[in-house]
Amino acid sequence: MKVPFLDLQAINARQRDALREAMTRVLDVGWYVHGAEHAAFEREFAAHCGTPECVGVANGLDALTLVLRAWKEQGVLREGDEVIVPANTYIASILAITENRLAPVLVEPDPLTCNLDPVRLVAALTPRTKAILVVHLYGRAADMTRICAFAAQHGLKVLGDVAQAQGAVHAGRPVGAWGDAAGFSFYPGKNLGALGDAGAVTTADPGLALLLRALRNYGSHKKYHNQYQGPNSRLDELQAAILRVKLPLLAADNERRRQIAMRYVHEITCPQVALPAVPAEAESHVWHVFPVRVPDRERFQRHLADHGVETMIHYPIPPHHQPALAMLRESHLPVTEAIHREIISLPLSPVMRETEVAYVIGCVNSFR
Repeated sequence: MKVPFLDLQAINARQRDALREAMTRVLDVGWYVHGAEHAAFEREFAAHCGTPECVGVANGLDALTLVLRAWKEQGVLREGDEVIVPANTYIASILAITENRLAPVLVEPDPLTCNLDPVRLVAALTPRTKAILVVHLYGRAADMTRICAFAAQHGLKVLGDVAQAQGAVHAGRPVGAWGDAAGFSFYPGKNLGALGDAGAVTTADPGLALLLRALRNYGSHKKYHNQYQGPNSRLDELQAAILRVKLPLLAADNERRRQIAMRYVHEITCPQVALPAVPAEAESHVWHVFPVRVPDRERFQRHLADHGVETMIHYPIPPHHQPALAMLRESHLPVTEAIHREIISLPLSPVMRETEVAYVIGCVNSFR
């Protein structure tokens, strides 16, 4: 049997007719940027996240970058200010900080959840700390209650990176509604994926949303009148229409992901495979990937590949070991390095068949 890591063709085939209809609708209207589809998606996604504002942008990295940029324009942040960020995130979270000439302060994660460890925030705090960028890694909601309480105590902004956690909930509240703003990616492989690049910001701050709408459009609220030096980062009509088709299926897809994850948790018994911790709140985790930790990762991956099971590593190289972030290379981050050395993700998607799930479990349990 062959089990793909993520079968995007099968995922999108379920809504082929509706997707074609949406694309045809955009083509027939003849308005391709910032039209009715875009405006409708912003309203619908804001309602989904429980926020009054949603601002569509070109991709997830821009979503994070533009929020930090907006806070600089507002005078909340200044060049050289520090932003706390989990050390084991994807590099994009950190690039959003460095792109704004801010200083990333890498903090070790909780080894059980792989999310930002609130206990370590105190040691990371300095007089230059002005914000926390919280990553809801692998689809697991971070402990926003404690993180936001710490931020409020010290006057810090909180920006959520929700690229992997569309639909995740913390304390009964969607993660996109926690903090001062949240950035989303709709890259095709996400739980809510477009058919190309797309992103959004959610916030309860109308002033921030207004500024973001200008920044994403060359810094302009009105055509040919440019108040800021902004980039071109617009969510186009086609992707907005596609996302509108897919959004109503997100909750069911996330529930299917939970079902598969629970089979893995209860049926994988291989002693060499460390399973992820299961959140107490079932809906808090949307299982963007199912990461396990294996000391002999390379041999484990070869074993599964030999049996037709495709896996991926999220992520093989920690950010502070990337050449692009050479200024962080001397950071002492043993927990992060151990995670990146051992982590590997098993196949998980809403279109996996039960026979495929059982086959993956059997292949994992046969590893010696």
